[in-house]
Amino acid sequence: MAPDAPRAAPVKARTSRIKDSTSYKVFTVVNMTVLVLMCAVMLYPFVMLLAQSFSSAGAINAGKVSIFPVDFNIETYKAVADNGAFWRSYGNTVVYTVIGTTIAMVLTTTYAFVLSKKHLRGRGLLIGIAVFTMFFNGGIVPNYVLISSLGMKNTMWAVILPPALSVFNLLVMKAFFENLPTELEEAAHIDGLTWFGIFFRIVLPLSKAVIATMVLFYSVQYWNDWFAAFLYLDKTDLFPVTLFLRNLIAGASTAASEGAAASGASVSDINANIQSVTMILILIPILCVYPFVQRYFVSGIMLGSVKG
Repeated sequence: MAPDAPRAAPVKARTSRIKDSTSYKVFTVVNMTVLVLMCAVMLYPFVMLLAQSFSSAGAINAGKVSIFPVDFNIETYKAVADNGAFWRSYGNTVVYTVIGTTIAMVLTTTYAFVLSKKHLRGRGLLIGIAVFTMFFNGGIVPNYVLISSLGMKNTMWAVILPPALSVFNLLVMKAFFENLPTELEEAAHIDGLTWFGIFFRIVLPLSKAVIATMVLFYSVQYWNDWFAAFLYLDKTDLFPVTLFLRNLIAGASTAASEGAAASGASVSDINANIQSVTMILILIPILCVYPFVQRYFVSGIMLGSVKG
């Protein structure tokens, strides 16, 4: 029997890491520095507003507040929070935003799905009607007459229905639907699905990214809107929080003055930082919602990057 052949020495696995070049290291440092500076520039106004909302009137008027509160003061927050009208207006805004966003998404998704079908008869006319409203409108007075004649004045529908369909959002969603694979719809037709089944069981589940984006757009629109309520609402019980705070800034709300007196703060003390408090109170809900929607933005960007 032949002797065993000598065994080869085990080869040690070498893990070598590619060293970054000097130019790449410089690029990384510069890139991170620029991004940090951009974040600081974007965050500075918000931090300054937050600091002003907790500062005294004298410090704000003297220009002493930058990113930290000076002479810590919460009298303005008390003046707003102690007023029941403020919380009623806040509740109205939540109702307007939830109902308005729901109606807007129903109209936008269904209309965009119809317009995305190139075989639809009259498709060009429907697109033309939608685009026409982007450039031409009746104006404030005709809109006011229309809302009044429809019986929607002093109702929540005067705030919810007029902006319920954004043509820009409609066109964006239409373009997204057009990029979906047509093979999926053809397979669904073969399996016996109707257009409603295709829309609800195939198109909408594949459109989470654009739907989340549009929900945020419509929510911000309804949340920040005060002009429609200013035109069509006379009852203070129906005011959204943005209109309530706008009247507080302008000194035109009796309820706001009563709230200031109840908290022991003078009107001059409140007016010094009321704008900062107003912006902070309006931004908080949107800032709380955005982190939950951001991941869909990333998904939408990645989806668009791999499509031809």
